[in-house]
Amino acid sequence: MAPAETSKKKAKAKPEASPAPVDLAMPTLRREIPRDEVPLDFPRAWVEFADPADEEQVFRCDLTWLTSRWSCVFGQGCHGIREGRGESDGCCTLGAHYSDEDDEKRVVGHAARLTPELWENFAEGTDAKGRIISDVATSGEGTSGNGTPGKAAPARGITMLDEDGDRQTRRVNGACIFVNSPGFAGGAGCALHALALKEGREPLETKPDVCWQLPIRRTYDWIDRPDDTRYLQVSIGEYDRRGWGPGGHDLHWWCTGAPAAHQGAEPVYVSYRPELTELMGKAAYDVLARVCEERIATKGDRKVAPHPADPVKKADPAKKTNPADKTSPADKTSPADKTDPAKKPKAHKKN
Repeated sequence: MAPAETSKKKAKAKPEASPAPVDLAMPTLRREIPRDEVPLDFPRAWVEFADPADEEQVFRCDLTWLTSRWSCVFGQGCHGIREGRGESDGCCTLGAHYSDEDDEKRVVGHAARLTPELWENFAEGTDAKGRIISDVATSGEGTSGNGTPGKAAPARGITMLDEDGDRQTRRVNGACIFVNSPGFAGGAGCALHALALKEGREPLETKPDVCWQLPIRRTYDWIDRPDDTRYLQVSIGEYDRRGWGPGGHDLHWWCTGAPAAHQGAEPVYVSYRPELTELMGKAAYDVLARVCEERIATKGDRKVAPHPADPVKKADPAKKTNPADKTSPADKTSPADKTDPAKKPKAHKKN
């Protein structure tokens, strides 16, 4: 099938909260997937349905990913995107790129409620009165100064510019300024996440867009139909290594393809209900949830395209029976009425 044509997105459907691909500031050297991750390419099952809230939009959702058992394993075996920093940083080593001005303003507003008890780098991101410094830290990453011996002025603030001039959270001691290190009294991990939990909020309210959306990836494409009509296709899928841009292949480890991170008690569409609802809208999420429930209800080998990183269910020997001892209801019908399930026409799903 020819690739879908794309064009500028309509204003109301602009992916304002969609994380931009992140290019690592390093050459792409490694193309082999680590042995503890599954290959990037494998069969996937997708579903398409019209957006109940917008007749010009159609959702295209990766059921293989959304019904998988992935879960975040930060602090519980995460190897991190940079070698040796899994326990301390996870995927927060690079800092977070803001999706737009509104994203940055929202983060600054919530960060203003952080305290030294919740945020290890409070002194790095605030002024003498404890107010958030949102201006770009001219001294760059960490606490290094201006490079002049004897005249070093510590960098302050929560924002820095990357090599392309894009705004992102500043890196301190090799990771995002909002990351608390293991052993910190307020708890390891994202201080903004901890703030949300303390206040009874969803973490998506306080964290940068790119952080709360990972590892869900939302993309937009205009699709032209043969009758000269068109619709906006909104794809919801797995944010794998490729989602990071070319540098994604150089990540030390990435959890979406790692069996060690596919041990969750709930499938992704359930554990990420708040995030998916924010990305899709409640009406569309409700449709997705019903489809996912139907897929999960499909038994055994009839399930199409499971995620290869998910645990493989072993057959229960106690439930095995001799085929000769049982008569299938289908066997009681006339041979002329029988239809091989494998030959039944299946509903077409656009891939």
